[in-house]
Amino acid sequence: MMAQRILVIEDEPAIAETTLYALGTEGFEAVWAATGQAALAMLQSQRFDLAVLDVGLPDVNGFDLFRQIGPQLPVIFLTARSGEIDRIVGLELGADDYVAKPFSPRELCARVRTVLRRVNKPQAVSLTPTASPLSRVFQVDEERKRICFLGVALELSRTEYRLLKVLVGKPGRVFTREELMDKAWEHPEVSLERTVDAHIKMLRAKLRAVQAEPDPIITHRGLGYSLRE
Repeated sequence: MMAQRILVIEDEPAIAETTLYALGTEGFEAVWAATGQAALAMLQSQRFDLAVLDVGLPDVNGFDLFRQIGPQLPVIFLTARSGEIDRIVGLELGADDYVAKPFSPRELCARVRTVLRRVNKPQAVSLTPTASPLSRVFQVDEERKRICFLGVALELSRTEYRLLKVLVGKPGRVFTREELMDKAWEHPEVSLERTVDAHIKMLRAKLRAVQAEPDPIITHRGLGYSLRE
């Protein structure tokens, strides 16, 4: 079985060396990129299963690099800034996990395994049968982790993809914010209910860019959200 490949994007050689060694002893094939530009070049020419991304890179902000990487590759943020604001920003962008320095290499390896298990686990949520009118409005491409709205592919973060996929899977069903966090976030315990509202707002903006009216997502005040049937 081919080893899972991890891209470590970290500018401090000592931290990178320790991380590469720890991942290697756990059976992963770990590759190091010291800058954001080097990482982007590797991603264009090589296959990776997950990236460990330092927020404080010398040539680019890690959050900006994450947006360039796109939703297809799972990402664990690595940072010296452990404040709640930084953690929430990273997770709201759609990162799969967040580890603060100094960190235990064994803990990082455990988190890498957890994220990879979750990403590779078959999804229970699926679209309604193709005969349904809704299937002509939304199409979920599981392999590419992409959702099309009226034939237009939406540019979604990983969290936005999971959130919209949950709503599309059961149109008309009202999901509470807590339910959406449980289904769409890797670590719902560190998220806030307002984070769901923020992602719904971003989803609505992207849907309106394709078709202004009607709004496919319905707000149920005091309850949660549903997808219009």
